[in-house]
Amino acid sequence: MHVLNESVLRRALLATAILGLATGVVVWRTGFGAMQPETFWTAATLPVVAMLAVSILRDFWIGRFGVDAIALVSMSAALLLGQSLAAVVVAIMYAGGTVLEDFARGRAERNLRALTDRSPRVAHRKSGEQMVTIPAAEVAAGDELLVRAGELLPVDGVLLDPLASLDESAVTGEPLPEKRRAGDMLRSGTLNAGEAFSMRASAVAEQSTYAAIVRMVAAAQTAKAPFIRMADRFALFLLPATLLVAGVAWHLSGDPVRALAVLVVATPCPLILAAPVAFIGGVSRAARAGILMKGSPAVEALAQVRTAVFDKTGTLTLGGAELIEIETPPGRDGNEVLRLLASLEQASHHVLSDSIIRAARGRSLRLSHPCNVMEYRGSGMVGSVDDVSVRAGSRSLALVDEPLPIWAQSGERRYQSQPVLRVFVALDGRIAGIFTFGDSLRADARDALRELRSAGIARIVMLTGDDGAAAKRISALLDLDAVVADATPAEKVAAVEAEKVRAPTMMVGDGINDAPALAAATVGIAMGARGATASSEAADVIVLTDRLQPVADAVRIAHRTRAIAMQSIVAGLALSAMAMVAAALGQITPVAGALLQEGIDVAVILNSLRTLGDGRTIPPQAMIQIPKVERKSS
Repeated sequence: MHVLNESVLRRALLATAILGLATGVVVWRTGFGAMQPETFWTAATLPVVAMLAVSILRDFWIGRFGVDAIALVSMSAALLLGQSLAAVVVAIMYAGGTVLEDFARGRAERNLRALTDRSPRVAHRKSGEQMVTIPAAEVAAGDELLVRAGELLPVDGVLLDPLASLDESAVTGEPLPEKRRAGDMLRSGTLNAGEAFSMRASAVAEQSTYAAIVRMVAAAQTAKAPFIRMADRFALFLLPATLLVAGVAWHLSGDPVRALAVLVVATPCPLILAAPVAFIGGVSRAARAGILMKGSPAVEALAQVRTAVFDKTGTLTLGGAELIEIETPPGRDGNEVLRLLASLEQASHHVLSDSIIRAARGRSLRLSHPCNVMEYRGSGMVGSVDDVSVRAGSRSLALVDEPLPIWAQSGERRYQSQPVLRVFVALDGRIAGIFTFGDSLRADARDALRELRSAGIARIVMLTGDDGAAAKRISALLDLDAVVADATPAEKVAAVEAEKVRAPTMMVGDGINDAPALAAATVGIAMGARGATASSEAADVIVLTDRLQPVADAVRIAHRTRAIAMQSIVAGLALSAMAMVAAALGQITPVAGALLQEGIDVAVILNSLRTLGDGRTIPPQAMIQIPKVERKSS
């Protein structure tokens, strides 16, 4: 409400100044009335002077000295010198600049407000045989909910029905609906783009993804970038320099009006307007790409990063047991062996069972119901699928006392010292396949790291708590400058601190154990984070989709945003400096100077709004699974 009132006040002051100028011009041209036009111009200027004086005193009280002090000096000097027309034009220029900034900021924040405006409001909870509509805030973890077609998911949860189609664009930036299957995690704030489905709540609304995003958006709009604060510090030098030039012009010409013209054209609106509009535009552009930056400081810091430190598990890799390779004897169909294995694993509670079943469903294999299943803890399981006897698990369980076939020996040697899980499958007593599971590299990891290099990241480090063998297997696939393995959370923090000594450093991670390192880095980036996790709370940037590409996009957006802000400031101040020289030489009157400065302001604002664009289009990419290698021996 306070911000709204200030915005209304600024518009009222602009309207007053314009009305005063127009009334004075009418009186001046027609000679109508007893009052002089200067009276109207002075009366229209004084409210703007008063508001600006209060604002400057308020900032000074909290230890800030803003660049808009020159605007106060120029209006006050104009009134004292009897140049009320110049004063009211400067008042319109200043008030118009603040209103223009409000407009530009409002346009830039539109994408951020869109996130909060569409927060889920209601939920349909199953109560016995009935469905009861309740406020989303009343949903408890464990509640069974119905999500109708076209409705927003009220809380995070797990899909109960076999299939659902979700529009996740508001949360992740993905443009196309995503298919979710039974057991998949669902995010609040996403839209049901298909038929109605049932889900089980895993968190209350306040602790769900969308509520956390809303909190982060609120925080993103409050912080002020050091780049913007630098503009305020620049005022400490700009004001004395402007007064010096104005004083010299007055001394050499003997005309105080010439000094006033210098003050008018020196009003530093490019510094006042350019940086805030550019940075909030950059934050808004990132939000459209599924990247939530916690305010302007995060944008500026990210633009200066030269070292990138990546966690391995769940960041550079998918973070789970993924099917890496299928080995089968000559003439055996690997997909059929996988189908029989996955069918049997439906009866298991082993941690690897979900990965096996997911791999089969990913290949659209139709699973059968297993019979006569027996599970041997630590070894595997035995059962029957479609009248085929299936033994799956350890080498000893599948092979019994038989030697390893020749076709399987190369794979055994290849994975002997690797951090992988090997599942041996025998069908009707004969070894029919070997499935290797491990942590797979993300499909877009190489491209993302390549783009970071091109964006100016000079050093890329992998930092992981995993053992050296696991780190070596992944690092061999990537262009890295250093690898740190077997690191505890404390050692991760120390490694990040050491990198910060060399250059500004960003840390990219996803787990709770990454939170201290994310907080220690110059910029912390949380990957695909749930809003309530420790990693997202510690991070400066949240990547809302489960891909690495947005990390590179975030760096590029930050570079472009800072470049446009600097461009606007340098160009605006250069034009103002040339106008100051012309004013000091008597080539520009105070009124003409005020109009010229207004034109510079408009140009600066329009240039800063370019941060809402991108310079190029980020191609929308759905998350792609790494192609699995199916190897058959001959």
